[in-house]
Amino acid sequence: MFKLGLTGGIGSGKTLVCQIFEKLGVPVYYADTAARLLMNSNAELKAGIVLMFGDQAYGRDGLDRHYLASSVFGDHEKLSQLNRLVHPHVRKDFIRWTAEQSGASYVMEEAAILFESGASLEMNQTVMVYAPEELRIGRVMKRDGIKREAVLKRMGHQLSEEEKMEMADHVLMNDETQMLLPQVIELHNKILNSRK
Repeated sequence: MFKLGLTGGIGSGKTLVCQIFEKLGVPVYYADTAARLLMNSNAELKAGIVLMFGDQAYGRDGLDRHYLASSVFGDHEKLSQLNRLVHPHVRKDFIRWTAEQSGASYVMEEAAILFESGASLEMNQTVMVYAPEELRIGRVMKRDGIKREAVLKRMGHQLSEEEKMEMADHVLMNDETQMLLPQVIELHNKILNSRK
Protein backbone atom coordinates (compact mmCIF):
# COMPACT_ATOMS: atom_id res chain seq x y z
CA MET A 1 0.00 0.00 0.00
CA PHE A 2 1.32 3.43 -0.99
CA LYS A 3 1.48 5.75 2.02
CA LEU A 4 1.50 9.54 1.76
CA GLY A 5 2.47 11.47 4.88
CA LEU A 6 1.05 14.97 5.31
CA THR A 7 2.30 17.62 7.70
CA GLY A 8 2.50 21.37 8.15
CA GLY A 9 2.84 23.90 10.92
CA ILE A 10 0.03 24.77 13.28
CA GLY A 11 -2.58 26.82 11.41
CA SER A 12 -1.28 25.82 7.97
CA GLY A 13 -4.55 24.17 6.92
CA LYS A 14 -3.67 20.47 7.20
CA THR A 15 -7.23 19.49 8.14
CA LEU A 16 -8.72 21.32 5.15
CA VAL A 17 -6.28 19.59 2.80
CA CYS A 18 -7.09 16.19 4.34
CA GLN A 19 -10.81 16.82 3.87
CA ILE A 20 -10.19 17.45 0.16
CA PHE A 21 -8.22 14.20 -0.15
CA GLU A 22 -11.04 12.37 1.66
CA LYS A 23 -13.55 13.78 -0.88
CA LEU A 24 -11.29 12.30 -3.56
CA GLY A 25 -11.66 8.89 -1.88
CA VAL A 26 -8.35 8.76 -0.01
CA PRO A 27 -8.58 7.30 3.53
CA VAL A 28 -6.85 9.62 6.03
CA TYR A 29 -5.36 8.54 9.35
CA TYR A 30 -5.26 11.45 11.80
CA ALA A 31 -2.27 10.67 14.03
CA ASP A 32 -3.02 13.29 16.71
CA THR A 33 -6.63 12.11 17.07
CA ALA A 34 -5.47 8.49 17.19
CA ALA A 35 -2.92 9.36 19.88
CA ARG A 36 -5.63 10.96 22.05
CA LEU A 37 -7.88 7.90 21.65
CA LEU A 38 -5.03 5.50 22.43
CA MET A 39 -4.05 7.49 25.54
CA ASN A 40 -7.56 6.80 26.84
CA SER A 41 -8.04 3.23 25.61
CA ASN A 42 -4.67 1.44 25.59
CA ALA A 43 -3.99 0.00 29.06
CA GLU A 44 -0.22 -0.26 28.54
CA LEU A 45 0.03 3.34 27.34
CA LYS A 46 -2.18 4.62 30.17
CA ALA A 47 0.00 2.85 32.73
CA GLY A 48 3.11 4.43 31.21
CA ILE A 49 1.58 7.91 31.34
CA VAL A 50 0.54 7.48 34.99
CA LEU A 51 4.02 6.23 35.84
CA MET A 52 5.57 9.26 34.14
CA PHE A 53 3.13 12.02 35.13
CA GLY A 54 1.29 10.67 38.17
CA ASP A 55 -2.34 9.76 38.87
CA GLN A 56 -3.39 13.35 38.09
CA ALA A 57 -2.89 12.58 34.39
CA TYR A 58 -6.31 10.90 34.39
CA GLY A 59 -9.58 12.06 35.88
CA ARG A 60 -13.06 10.58 35.93
CA ASP A 61 -13.53 11.48 32.25
CA GLY A 62 -10.22 10.00 31.10
CA LEU A 63 -7.01 11.76 30.15
CA ASP A 64 -6.66 15.23 31.67
CA ARG A 65 -5.26 16.91 28.57
CA HIS A 66 -4.93 20.30 30.29
CA TYR A 67 -2.83 18.80 33.09
CA LEU A 68 -0.69 16.84 30.63
CA ALA A 69 -0.18 19.87 28.38
CA SER A 70 0.85 22.04 31.32
CA SER A 71 3.28 19.29 32.41
CA VAL A 72 5.08 19.03 29.08
CA PHE A 73 4.93 22.46 27.44
CA GLY A 74 8.02 24.41 28.24
CA ASP A 75 9.81 21.19 29.30
CA HIS A 76 11.41 19.76 26.17
CA GLU A 77 12.65 16.61 27.94
CA LYS A 78 9.21 15.72 29.34
CA LEU A 79 7.62 16.33 25.94
CA SER A 80 10.21 14.04 24.34
CA GLN A 81 9.52 11.36 26.96
CA LEU A 82 5.78 11.57 26.31
CA ASN A 83 6.34 11.34 22.55
CA ARG A 84 8.64 8.31 22.98
CA LEU A 85 5.87 6.66 25.01
CA VAL A 86 2.98 7.47 22.64
CA HIS A 87 4.51 7.15 19.15
CA PRO A 88 5.17 3.37 19.13
CA HIS A 89 1.49 2.79 19.92
CA VAL A 90 0.40 5.19 17.17
CA ARG A 91 2.72 3.43 14.72
CA LYS A 92 1.19 0.02 15.57
CA ASP A 93 -2.30 1.47 15.22
CA PHE A 94 -1.43 3.02 11.84
CA ILE A 95 -0.19 -0.36 10.55
CA ARG A 96 -3.42 -2.02 11.75
CA TRP A 97 -5.52 0.76 10.16
CA THR A 98 -3.61 0.61 6.85
CA ALA A 99 -4.26 -3.14 6.57
CA GLU A 100 -8.00 -2.38 6.75
CA GLN A 101 -7.81 0.00 3.75
CA SER A 102 -7.13 -2.68 1.13
CA GLY A 103 -9.65 -1.22 -1.34
CA ALA A 104 -7.94 2.19 -1.49
CA SER A 105 -5.52 3.34 -4.18
CA TYR A 106 -3.36 4.84 -1.42
CA VAL A 107 -3.65 6.08 2.15
CA MET A 108 -2.58 9.26 3.90
CA GLU A 109 -1.35 9.92 7.42
CA GLU A 110 -1.78 13.44 8.78
CA ALA A 111 0.63 14.27 11.59
CA ALA A 112 1.78 17.62 12.97
CA ILE A 113 5.15 16.10 13.86
CA LEU A 114 5.52 13.68 10.93
CA PHE A 115 9.26 14.37 10.55
CA GLU A 116 10.01 14.91 14.24
CA SER A 117 8.45 11.58 15.26
CA GLY A 118 10.17 9.55 12.55
CA ALA A 119 6.81 8.54 11.02
CA SER A 120 7.95 10.09 7.72
CA LEU A 121 10.42 7.20 7.32
CA GLU A 122 7.49 4.81 6.88
CA MET A 123 5.92 6.90 4.10
CA ASN A 124 6.47 6.44 0.38
CA GLN A 125 6.23 10.20 -0.07
CA THR A 126 5.56 13.25 2.09
CA VAL A 127 3.67 16.48 1.52
CA MET A 128 3.81 19.68 3.50
CA VAL A 129 1.05 22.28 3.69
CA TYR A 130 2.67 25.72 3.76
CA ALA A 131 1.24 29.02 4.95
CA PRO A 132 3.17 32.16 5.98
CA GLU A 133 3.73 32.53 9.73
CA GLU A 134 1.58 35.64 10.24
CA LEU A 135 -1.34 34.03 8.45
CA ARG A 136 -0.95 30.87 10.58
CA ILE A 137 -0.80 32.91 13.81
CA GLY A 138 -3.99 34.76 12.88
CA ARG A 139 -5.81 31.54 11.99
CA VAL A 140 -4.89 29.82 15.28
CA MET A 141 -5.73 32.87 17.41
CA LYS A 142 -9.17 33.01 15.78
CA ARG A 143 -9.74 29.23 15.82
CA ASP A 144 -8.62 28.57 19.40
CA GLY A 145 -9.39 31.96 20.96
CA ILE A 146 -5.85 32.33 22.30
CA LYS A 147 -3.27 35.09 22.40
CA ARG A 148 -0.37 35.51 19.98
CA GLU A 149 2.21 34.47 22.62
CA ALA A 150 0.43 31.14 23.15
CA VAL A 151 0.49 30.43 19.41
CA LEU A 152 4.19 31.29 19.19
CA LYS A 153 4.89 28.97 22.11
CA ARG A 154 3.14 26.09 20.31
CA MET A 155 5.04 26.87 17.11
CA GLY A 156 8.29 26.66 19.05
CA HIS A 157 7.74 22.93 19.56
CA GLN A 158 7.70 22.18 15.83
CA LEU A 159 10.37 22.21 13.13
CA SER A 160 10.50 25.43 11.13
CA GLU A 161 8.54 25.68 7.88
CA GLU A 162 11.82 25.91 5.97
CA GLU A 163 13.10 22.64 7.48
CA LYS A 164 9.85 20.84 6.65
CA MET A 165 9.83 22.20 3.10
CA GLU A 166 13.34 20.83 2.53
CA MET A 167 12.35 17.40 3.85
CA ALA A 168 9.00 17.10 2.03
CA ASP A 169 8.61 15.56 -1.42
CA HIS A 170 5.73 17.92 -2.24
CA VAL A 171 4.60 21.33 -0.96
CA LEU A 172 1.02 22.63 -1.13
CA MET A 173 0.72 26.42 -0.82
CA ASN A 174 -2.18 27.52 1.40
CA ASP A 175 -1.28 31.20 1.51
CA GLU A 176 -4.67 32.59 0.34
CA THR A 177 -3.09 33.81 -2.92
CA GLN A 178 -2.95 30.45 -4.73
CA MET A 179 -5.95 28.16 -5.14
CA LEU A 180 -5.56 25.06 -2.99
CA LEU A 181 -8.00 22.68 -4.69
CA PRO A 182 -6.14 22.47 -8.06
CA GLN A 183 -2.87 21.79 -6.21
CA VAL A 184 -4.42 18.89 -4.27
CA ILE A 185 -6.06 17.42 -7.38
CA GLU A 186 -2.77 17.65 -9.30
CA LEU A 187 -0.88 15.85 -6.52
CA HIS A 188 -3.63 13.22 -6.21
CA ASN A 189 -3.50 12.52 -9.97
CA LYS A 190 0.31 12.40 -9.90
CA ILE A 191 0.20 9.72 -7.18
CA LEU A 192 -2.51 7.72 -8.98
CA ASN A 193 -0.53 7.84 -12.26
CA SER A 194 2.65 6.71 -10.50
CA ARG A 195 0.74 3.70 -9.13
CA LYS A 196 -0.31 2.41 -12.60
